[in-house]
Amino acid sequence: MYWWHGGFHEPEPGVKLEWPLLKRVFSYFIPYWRLALIVLACIGAAAALGLVPAIVTRDLINYLTGGHGGFGFVALLIAILVGSSLLGGLIGVLQSYFSNRISQSIMFDLRNQLFDRVLKQSIAFFTATRTGDVMSRLSNDVNGVQSVVSDTIFSLVNNVVIIASTVFLMFALDWRLTIAALLVLPAFLLPTRQVGKATFQARKATQGKLSEMTAYMQETLGISGMQLVKAFVRQATETLRFGKLNDELRLLNIRQSMIGRWFFMLMGVLGTAGPAVLWLFGGYLVVTGQESLGTVVTFATVLLARLYGPVGSLANLQVNVVGSLALFQRIFEYMDLPVVIDQKADAAHLDQARGQVEFDQVTFRYGSSDRAALKEVSFKIEPGQLAALVGPTGAGKTTVTNLLPRFYDPQLGSVRLDGHDVRDLTLESLGRQVGMVFQDTFLFHASIRENLLYARPDASEAEMIAAAKAAYIHEFIVSLPDGYDTVVGERGHRLSGGEKQRVAIARVILKDPRVLILDEATSNLDSESEHLIQVALRPLFKGRTSLVIAHRLSTILAADVILVLDHGEVVEQGRHADLLERGGLYARLYQRQFEAADELATTA
Repeated sequence: MYWWHGGFHEPEPGVKLEWPLLKRVFSYFIPYWRLALIVLACIGAAAALGLVPAIVTRDLINYLTGGHGGFGFVALLIAILVGSSLLGGLIGVLQSYFSNRISQSIMFDLRNQLFDRVLKQSIAFFTATRTGDVMSRLSNDVNGVQSVVSDTIFSLVNNVVIIASTVFLMFALDWRLTIAALLVLPAFLLPTRQVGKATFQARKATQGKLSEMTAYMQETLGISGMQLVKAFVRQATETLRFGKLNDELRLLNIRQSMIGRWFFMLMGVLGTAGPAVLWLFGGYLVVTGQESLGTVVTFATVLLARLYGPVGSLANLQVNVVGSLALFQRIFEYMDLPVVIDQKADAAHLDQARGQVEFDQVTFRYGSSDRAALKEVSFKIEPGQLAALVGPTGAGKTTVTNLLPRFYDPQLGSVRLDGHDVRDLTLESLGRQVGMVFQDTFLFHASIRENLLYARPDASEAEMIAAAKAAYIHEFIVSLPDGYDTVVGERGHRLSGGEKQRVAIARVILKDPRVLILDEATSNLDSESEHLIQVALRPLFKGRTSLVIAHRLSTILAADVILVLDHGEVVEQGRHADLLERGGLYARLYQRQFEAADELATTA
């Protein structure tokens, strides 16, 4: 695993083919038990019709070798044979339809549950897990389940029914020939356990490698990854890296395909030895007058194939079932992930917040890190105030903005909104009160209209346009050939940085939150875009409580309170003039950064 593609990797569990796992798999069939009954009825009917050729073969041979002259009975037997085959085929089509309905419905349920579980994970999960791995679970693993449901499970029932009905007819025809036919069967079943375990491990390893390759492609072939590849001229290196992953996947697939080949070769040998034994013993019975030729031929050509075929399939099926459980186990690993940021059962619904924000002795660290990102941080922002977060890199500014919307929860202390601990509020009502404009603006690969309405799908056209006008982006949008229906491209790359940010600002204005969190990102923009964004921010701040990671002196001067953070602590707070007079960290940051910026602007 390359360090630049690092991420969360759960430990590989051992092979545990236990009843709880099987019970959990079969629980997905419960909602579709009525359809399953139809499939089982089709299996039973098809198995009964499958016995007709054996009976017709016996009667036809006995009739023809008995010296009977009438052809009408022969025609009747042939008609019965053809009719049963046609009816059996129609029933098989019906069985296939309903079994596929069940398998597709179970895949639908698995995808929905898995997607819902992933959405409930905290931001920490997504920062530690590669997107491609999550996508592989949702696509490759769930797609692999279809064959398990439509082929494996119902094939198991189908083969058992065929074997039972065939053995019943064989005993009804001749118990001696039946015993001879059954003598070879134990040899079919002996090696299946070890082959099944090996297949389980091989399939799990193959799916893991496929997941790794999907994650790699998602990272590299995305627009951001591709820009990096081309900027550093790493095409050849990435081609070699992909080739290595592809070769590892190829070898794993070969290994998976070859497991049990010797076993299945033995099955083929036994499938030939069985009829030989039956012909030998049956021939003796015919020669000695103890059995009819029609019965022996029926055993050797029809019933034996009907018996050994399902037995061989069952042996193969056992291998497939064990191997397929690897897919379910990978899916269940994600479904069993704990929900860290969860909603309490008695969580309160906050209809309309005033916007008071308070941090009370908040201590927070990321994951298992020994270093606290925030240490006993306390401050209060009154409704409608603009609070600027200032401090050197790594001081904890972004962490403060991540705790209010519950991207993370603090280990100690509490974060309050209007006096309510945010952990006591419903996630939906908290999310409606807080709006965010991120430094790295993200837009979906969709139209501008869809990106704006993502904030409030029920907004009217007039409200959407009003928000765009407030963000000073409406005129630009209507100048585009498709207007609001213009597709912005992946991550909005068809728009400039300033245009993307103004769309993001319009999106938040449309949401109309009571609390605004803003990571200003104007330092890398041209002066015109920067001016337009500064103008667009004015209506955004109006009437809202705002927490801003300040990059601009104008924002700091307009702030009602400035929170100065250093090494995870609030070391100073107050207004601009007061903090300058103190001569502390803020004054040093101001002199180092903002005065230098002012001098550069003056010189320019």
